[in-house]
Amino acid sequence: MAKAVTIKVKLLSTADTGFFYVTKKNTRNMTEKMVKKKYDPIAKKHVEFREAKIK
Repeated sequence: MAKAVTIKVKLLSTADTGFFYVTKKNTRNMTEKMVKKKYDPIAKKHVEFREAKIK
């Protein structure tokens, strides 16, 4: 059976609040780690979210 093209990744806040988003990523197009600027409701501002492993 073929390997899945998309995988689930956890986007963890760089503001060290512990807040995270879960999203999908296409492994063939995006080979590097995902970095997005999104809203952190605990820090109450937009911060960078970096890809982390889902445990």
